[in-house]
Amino acid sequence: MTAGSGFAEQDLSTPKRAWGQRLPGIRQRLQSSANVLALTFDACGGGYDRQLMDMLLHNHVAATLFISGRWIDRHPREFAWLAQQPLFSIGNHGLEHKPCSVTGRGAYGIRGTGSVDELQKEVQGNAKKIEQLSGCKPTLFRAGTAYYDAQAVDFIQKMGYTPVGFNVNGDGGASYSAKQIKKQLLTAKPGSIILLHMNRPQGFTAEGLLLALPELKQRGMTFVTLDVKGLH
Repeated sequence: MTAGSGFAEQDLSTPKRAWGQRLPGIRQRLQSSANVLALTFDACGGGYDRQLMDMLLHNHVAATLFISGRWIDRHPREFAWLAQQPLFSIGNHGLEHKPCSVTGRGAYGIRGTGSVDELQKEVQGNAKKIEQLSGCKPTLFRAGTAYYDAQAVDFIQKMGYTPVGFNVNGDGGASYSAKQIKKQLLTAKPGSIILLHMNRPQGFTAEGLLLALPELKQRGMTFVTLDVKGLH
């Protein structure tokens, strides 16, 4: 799958300095009216929520895991195991988990990539790392913090990757309570891309998702990975 297949192209009317999580060209939902949801879990750095991953597998819930190079370096065995799970698809979360900019603009106190060369290293460097360790090159990319500027979105697409965002913030960076996470998840509509985190085992992401699953399933929702064919 190549960047741009089934996705909006970069809007040339968008100011080059535009900055945010919802710019044209960033995939924010599945192009489907079917009762499907895409759970996505970021591994920015830090720890590993094994309870969360085990819960997903136990309940046969598919998910896309956006994994940074920093996280892989800390958890190589866990990454190798996750990459072998048929229910999971591996996405690229950047070599150093940086916001994607061509000027160094940052978010949440994290400095962004400061040039096209640095942006290329952030994207391509981690794609190469993932491919070397898993045998599969990721084509889906989510910037650290999910912030991009318009030029970065354009360059990422030209490199052959699909920039991915979200339209439901599921766990607030793993800072929400289980009840808050459940409430957020129940706002999801068919085709939603939900942002969650798998790198903070001290959080309540697993508990909140477990609370929401019965009602989501009762609504007829099924869970798919972002690279599933026919839902681009």
